[in-house]
Amino acid sequence: MKPRQLASHLPYCALGLLAAAATVPSSALAHDEHAQAATAQQHSGGERRKTNELVKIVRQVTAKYRDVEVAESDHYELMFGCVSGDSSGAMGLHYVNLTLYGDGKIDAYQPEIVIYEPTPGGRPRLIGADYIVDAKAWHANHNEAPELNGQKFHYYSAPNRYGLDAFYTLHVWAWKDNPTGTFVNWHANVSCDAHDGPSK
Repeated sequence: MKPRQLASHLPYCALGLLAAAATVPSSALAHDEHAQAATAQQHSGGERRKTNELVKIVRQVTAKYRDVEVAESDHYELMFGCVSGDSSGAMGLHYVNLTLYGDGKIDAYQPEIVIYEPTPGGRPRLIGADYIVDAKAWHANHNEAPELNGQKFHYYSAPNRYGLDAFYTLHVWAWKDNPTGTFVNWHANVSCDAHDGPSK
């Protein structure tokens, strides 16, 4: 149906819906609303379980990296300086394992990046992890964008501020709560103010 034909049918469709609703007993409507609310609650509970599972995994595999020297001994090295945004907060210090980044795979138990926030005392504070994969390498074996535990990755095209080819990324703010979401790119309560080196 063409847009103009669809527009001409809308008033009749709306009247039909109103008439149908008027014939439905209020008890049935109340039951339907209750069922929808129950379904939404169940769905929400399922999403929370997924979220908790991924955060739990990140905490499990990165707890030892609270000491940044342990991360460095496991071949994570600082790249990009301290990544900050204009008004949306920051991402912090990215310690990247180049071997994991280069394998073209995603494994919840092997994050490519561990993320820290610089502190006035000079010791970086562990705040999360970042899963990242080169887009071309990923699509050599997959048709869809990557995801973990139901969380879709964010796509960054090239060129970008990091000097990387196009890539997919998923931040997990497992060690510092983010008021705007656990899996968003920017953390509203992270700052690069205490970082003395170059930033991106």
